[in-house]
Amino acid sequence: MTSTEPSGVWATAVGVARIRAMESRREQALFHDPLAAAFAVAGGLSLQPSTVQRDEAARRRWGGVAVSIVIRTRFLDDLLTEAAGAGCRQVVLLGAGMDSRAYRLDWPPGTRLFELDTAEPLGFKESVLRAEGALPRCERHPVAVDLRDDWPAALAAAGHDPALPTAWIAEGLLIYLPQDDVQRLLERIGELSAPGSRMGLTLGSQQTLERFGQDRGTPADMWVSVMPDDPVAWLADLGWTAETFTVRERAAAYGRPVEHPGPAPQGPGGLVSAVRH
Repeated sequence: MTSTEPSGVWATAVGVARIRAMESRREQALFHDPLAAAFAVAGGLSLQPSTVQRDEAARRRWGGVAVSIVIRTRFLDDLLTEAAGAGCRQVVLLGAGMDSRAYRLDWPPGTRLFELDTAEPLGFKESVLRAEGALPRCERHPVAVDLRDDWPAALAAAGHDPALPTAWIAEGLLIYLPQDDVQRLLERIGELSAPGSRMGLTLGSQQTLERFGQDRGTPADMWVSVMPDDPVAWLADLGWTAETFTVRERAAAYGRPVEHPGPAPQGPGGLVSAVRH
């Protein structure tokens, strides 16, 4: 299929695909991702329960990560469905990884979806999609670019029109970027967002960063960024009206309450929905 093995940050996208594949097998799943298993297997991951030896505290931490990925996936699915219903016909997935929303959501006619990521993960992804004979449900445009470079120019070259409303998704991305890069990324998004645009973000808290800092040799080693103390005010300064939610809140709303909640969450939630006015 491809000789390129997942590595670095984008290897975590294959791990996310594994979690989505496992969720898709559940009764009363919160979403169905028919391509997730293919991405995981092609990346060398088993779909059997993990046999990694961790102590009880670590098992609970990483079990929480899996829950968070499932809940955020459903949250952003709903956000995109609502954005499409509000008239957004452009979607931009920043750091798209193994996202398969172009293939599994029902998009209105005329929807254009742009997947931005670096060349290696996109190449890996394309090889899996070809092998699966997957057909997108919208006009899909993969854009190979590093988000630290001039990605707006690459997006424009792919056909994005900043005069039209866009739905932006940054899922599991911002934690890997330094704070200055996060700020610049959001400023650039704002510059390309017509009134009526929507945005969905996942943010990491300082508490989460500290909790996983002890898990050396894991993807947590690459987490460098945390959410502002007041993400609603932060986004308002950037021209967005935002709401935040905790994973626990959304899990309860989806009929999937967290069984072992631990300490009550402090501060704002890490799931963000925003509208450009």
